[in-house]
Amino acid sequence: MVTLNRIYTRTGDDGSTGLVGGARTRKNSPRVEAYGDIDELNCLIGICVTLATGEREAGIRDKLQLIQNELFDLGSELATPHGSSWSGMLKTEVSHVERLERWIDELNESLPDLKSFVLPGGTLLNAHLHLARAVCRRAERAIISLDDAERLSEPVIHYVNRLSDLLFVMSRAAAQLAGASEFLWIPGASRPK
Repeated sequence: MVTLNRIYTRTGDDGSTGLVGGARTRKNSPRVEAYGDIDELNCLIGICVTLATGEREAGIRDKLQLIQNELFDLGSELATPHGSSWSGMLKTEVSHVERLERWIDELNESLPDLKSFVLPGGTLLNAHLHLARAVCRRAERAIISLDDAERLSEPVIHYVNRLSDLLFVMSRAAAQLAGASEFLWIPGASRPK
C-alpha cells in the first residue's frame, strides 16, 4: 500500500516529474499528458458518482466507482516507463474491455433507438457524463500519441475507447432514469429561416 506523508517535495520545481520506478521526465511529456488526462477523467467520474445519488442510479454509481479504481490502475500503468514492470503491477486486461462491452449492451437494451445525435443536458448527471465522455476521448488521443512514440498494450487503448462509449450510453440511461428528455441535435437550428 502507498504511504504519503509529505505532499510537496520540491523535486518538480524544475518542470520534471517522477515516474513509477524513479525515472524522471518532463511534465509535458506524452506520457504525463496521457496519465494526466486519465486523472482528470477520474475526477469528472467522481463528480458523476456524487450526482448519482438516487436509488435508480445505483447501478450507474456502482459501475462508475469500479471504473474509478480501474482508471487509477491504468494511470499507474501509463506512469510506468516503456519496457519496465514491477512486482504486483496491475495491467489493463482484455477482460476489463469485455466487461465494459457487457455493460454497454445491458444499458443500451432499454434505450430508444437514436435518430439524431444527442446534445449534453437534461440533468446534471447526464451533462456531466457527457463531459466525462469528451475528456475520455481527449485521454484516448493522448494515449494514442504516447502509443505512436512507444507501443502500449492493446487493452489500454481498447479500454479507453470502450469507456467513452459506455459513458455515452450511461448519459442516455441517466436521462431515462430521471424521466428527462434527451436534447437532440437539430441540424441548422440556429440559422435564420
